[in-house]
Amino acid sequence: MRGPHNIWRLIRTGATMERTGAMKVAMDAMEAPRAFRILARTIVWPIQWLGIKGDPEQPPVTRALTALGPAYIKFGQVLSTRPDVVGTELAQQLRVLQDELPPFPRDRAIKTIEAELGKPIAELFTDFSEPVAAASIAQVHKAKSVHDGRDVAVKVLRPGIERAFHKDIDAFYFAAWMIEHLSPSSRRLHPQEVIAHFEGVVNGELDLRLESASASEFRANTQNDAGFSVPAVDWKMSARRVMTLEWVDGISASDTKKIDAAHHDRAALGQRVLQMFLSHALRDGFFHADMHHGNLKIAPNGDIIALDFGIMGALDAYTRRVYAEILFGFIQQDYRRVAEVHFEAGYVPADQDVDAFARALRAVGDPIFGMDADHISMARLLSYLFEVTERFGMETRTELILLQRTMVVVEGVARSLDPHINIWEVAKPIVESYIKDNIGPKALARDLVSTARVLSRFGPRLPKLAEAMLTAQNTPTPATKPQSAAKSAFWLALGGGVAATLGALVALTLG
Repeated sequence: MRGPHNIWRLIRTGATMERTGAMKVAMDAMEAPRAFRILARTIVWPIQWLGIKGDPEQPPVTRALTALGPAYIKFGQVLSTRPDVVGTELAQQLRVLQDELPPFPRDRAIKTIEAELGKPIAELFTDFSEPVAAASIAQVHKAKSVHDGRDVAVKVLRPGIERAFHKDIDAFYFAAWMIEHLSPSSRRLHPQEVIAHFEGVVNGELDLRLESASASEFRANTQNDAGFSVPAVDWKMSARRVMTLEWVDGISASDTKKIDAAHHDRAALGQRVLQMFLSHALRDGFFHADMHHGNLKIAPNGDIIALDFGIMGALDAYTRRVYAEILFGFIQQDYRRVAEVHFEAGYVPADQDVDAFARALRAVGDPIFGMDADHISMARLLSYLFEVTERFGMETRTELILLQRTMVVVEGVARSLDPHINIWEVAKPIVESYIKDNIGPKALARDLVSTARVLSRFGPRLPKLAEAMLTAQNTPTPATKPQSAAKSAFWLALGGGVAATLGALVALTLG
């Protein structure tokens, strides 16, 4: 229940933020009004001794969130995907927030597994290990499946984690409500919507069936991608609080010394990481949104293995086309076309000046393309692009923010593997291939066929719509709305017939 009973949690949070120095950093990053800063710090400064000291070796915000526990760690990670809310600098700091906590006892994990899967552990797994990795929400054990003797990774939620998270989320909502009321200028950041977004992410991670589904879909989408693999889900051994995957061995993508010792081609790996991400985002519209070093392994055969599917991104077909055209426009340095795409998509209000917007985009792109190839950054360009679009009235689009944040992370991984990588040269063939297949005559023909199929399902209703239109025309009435509806029905019927005819012709042509 959201209400004043959350005040103690907020006092402890505020005191910890002040004691660790995180309060000032956060206020500066979010450009909090002077009056609000003075009020907040005046309240918490005398009681900062109530806060948790944390690790002095860590940066202030990371130190505070780590000290406050799992929900705060996860909240910081989610905020790292929202530079539109916390600012670019703070988002970068939050990206290095470590999601590592002491493990809980092995016997507690076994009790959870037995309760979820309804069988004694001996009938499910053998060689069930101590935890091999522990994070804020779950931990992982290595075991062997009784059914086929294969090595598996068993992910188990922390005991009581759902209740603990929901308590803290409740306090977050209360804090967001207070911030909106005490600082009206903060409403532009939509604090309660940010908490709702966080709640949605966490709820997805607290039900491992959803993560299993994401892993399964991602594996199906990428099974033909050479040099990239996703572990298979064992659905018989998975439930709401347990997830079982095939065990994979490999070198962490961050361990360049071991990668070199294994004689892997780091330049090729860097290219593949970037190209795979773009392929998944553009081709499939479903991409791994947390592709940092810790979630990527290099297999003995050189394949890149993706892990941890709690945070995934999704883009609809239209958004993918818009994003591809924007990237392609920048690759071609056609800033006028990039500007037009923003207006056509409705991202920038129609009352803005397209020429002025194109000039602003040139100011973003030309300096970056003037750099040495090693320093041309797609991530930097996208970051600057969001700053420009905000000035021209573009509203925040969460799916694009997540895409941009993931691009920053993926580019960082690619550069760590190959410091001399030319991001744009690597991206160009993927974007060009998508443009060729999805924008142009072939795509138009495919869209017409798809439209015809949709309209054909309503075919039996078209005669009645036409009859209703004719009846309405022959029945005098002072109201104008029925006539408007009748005209709409007529044009719908006519348009449906035309689209169906075109679709049939296109289908015959393509066939």
